[in-house]
Amino acid sequence: MPIFEYTCENCGKDFEVLVLASDSEVKTCKFCQGPIRKKMSVTTFHLKGTGWYVTDYGGKKAPPCETEKTETKETPATPPETKGSESST
Repeated sequence: MPIFEYTCENCGKDFEVLVLASDSEVKTCKFCQGPIRKKMSVTTFHLKGTGWYVTDYGGKKAPPCETEKTETKETPATPPETKGSESST
């Protein structure tokens, strides 16, 4: 159920109205019965549970794409030299 904010053009007071689907549109100030103007207000909401970006994907990095992978050239490992493998003639 949305809450709408209004400002009266006569008395300048601000007020809020909880609007139900069955309610008629508010057209007058609840204090002085003067004409009103609907205000634009900032809303907030919080996504709870799993399946949302904040809870499931927000801190994770995506795996790199195939084009971003850098190929490293591996040099073949040389076998360690062992003592005594040299023949003395």
